[in-house]
Amino acid sequence: MGSVISLLCVLGLIFTMGNYVAHAQDSSTDFVNAHNAARSQVGVSNIVWDNTVAAYAQNYANQRKDCNLVHSGGRYGENIAKSYSGDLRGTDAVKLWVNEKPHYDYNSNTCVGGECRHYTQVVWRNSVRLGCGKVKCDNGGTFITCNYDPPGNYANQRPY
Repeated sequence: MGSVISLLCVLGLIFTMGNYVAHAQDSSTDFVNAHNAARSQVGVSNIVWDNTVAAYAQNYANQRKDCNLVHSGGRYGENIAKSYSGDLRGTDAVKLWVNEKPHYDYNSNTCVGGECRHYTQVVWRNSVRLGCGKVKCDNGGTFITCNYDPPGNYANQRPY
């Protein structure tokens, strides 16, 4: 009987640790650090987490449980990402946006050869507050949004 209890305790610990690992890279610190790593590469000051912006982002994410990629058009700058199945970690979403960097041509201030406006929002020098939200979609996928205050990506302005 004692070995069964020990086995159940070990299995419970494995489940608990597995659950913790599955949710790693979704904390406010993880989102901020991923953004600030990209911002530091181009000499832009750090962005900070803002609970008001985060509440806005989470509220919007909660409305997207169908995983429909509709931009909010709200008062904040926005990046969104989704997976069609499985968990998309917050840091992976930021990585998707930052991976657009090669498409941004600083000299012409345009995207060349692909999308880059998610990247430029991540590194937008005037955006100083960040909040992100995440929801598991009804289809088993993941919807993530990060919002930025003040917003970026203004025409004829460079991000940095």
